[in-house]
Formats: sequence, structure tokens, C-alpha cells
Amino acid sequence: MSEVSRFGVVELSEFPDDLRERVGVIAEKSGFVPNIFRALARRPAELRAFLDYHDALMTPETCSQGRGISSDDGLSRAERELVVVATSGANHCTYCVVAHGAILRIRSKDPQLADHVAANPWSAPLEPRQRAIVDLALVLATRSAELSDADLDAARTAGLSDDEIWDIGAITALFAMSNRLAHLMALRPNDEFFALGRT
Repeated sequence: MSEVSRFGVVELSEFPDDLRERVGVIAEKSGFVPNIFRALARRPAELRAFLDYHDALMTPETCSQGRGISSDDGLSRAERELVVVATSGANHCTYCVVAHGAILRIRSKDPQLADHVAANPWSAPLEPRQRAIVDLALVLATRSAELSDADLDAARTAGLSDDEIWDIGAITALFAMSNRLAHLMALRPNDEFFALGRT
């Protein structure tokens, strides 16, 4: 098996105390430390910033500085993961497709959705709201300079609020960065991700 990252990794026991505690909670829930955290821990300030922005976008109801939304308001957790998988597929990011594909399978309770979206997000069989989310995310991921009022109008016509549209854009932007860092590092997905949520 190839190395996890071109730039090496830091083991959880060697993380700064605050990050060891924060990532330790994730590792306890999942049973492993996702490789992205081991790879980014070589630059602790960047890992802290990444985790803060990630949590604000992907689990806003748990953030003390969040918008105070409940899990029933705005994009669902599954829809947030749908954006990540679709745009990471378009960006050819193996790490994010595999890792967030596993999370999407779990959150959507659909063992096939992530594979369809990762393989071809433009023609994956989706419900109308999902299609509107993915279509907007793909414009932002692949040709953001061409984003038009018509793209936003289509999203609104599909029932997406301006806050939901903003979330789609922000999630797409964060994971564009994450995709490119994963490419830089040649980051290998944890083996555990491949089987999660398939049965």
C-alpha cells in the first residue's frame, strides 16, 4: 500500500493537546483517525482553521458561532454531503469522494447514491431538490466565473432559500480547497471508509 501522504502524517498522540482532544472525539465515534487530519496536523494552525470552517458548514447546529439553525432547517446533513461528493467527483478527488461518499451513504441511508453522484454528478439519478443542489454546486465547482442570475433563479425555483444557496457555495469552495490539498499530498483514503454505509 502506498504512503498516506507525500508530506507524511502526524499520529494522534503527537497532536497539540487541543487538536488531540478535538480529533479524538471523531476517532472515538468512527473507530479511526481520518487521514486528512493526520496529514493536516503537520500544520496545526491550518488544521484548526479547517476544522472550524468545516464544522460551521457541515454541522452548523453544533457551532456556538453558527446561525442557530436546527437540523430541520436549511440543507440537511445528507444534502451537505451530497455537495461534497458531487464537487469532489467533478474535481477528481479520490480522498474526498471516498471519505464523504461513506458519510453520504450513512446520512442518506442510500448505499448507491454516493457512487452514482461520484461517478457522474451531471447525470446521476436524483430527486428534483437534490438535482438543483448538485447543479448549482457543479457550476460553482467547474465554471464559477460563469455563474449567472439564471443559475440562482433556477435554484430558487427549485425551492432553495438564499441561505441554502450560500451554503452550497461555501461548501463547494471549502472542498475545492480540500480537493486541491488532497491532490498535493496524494492523500490516501482510510481503508475503513470504503465499506461504511454499504449494508
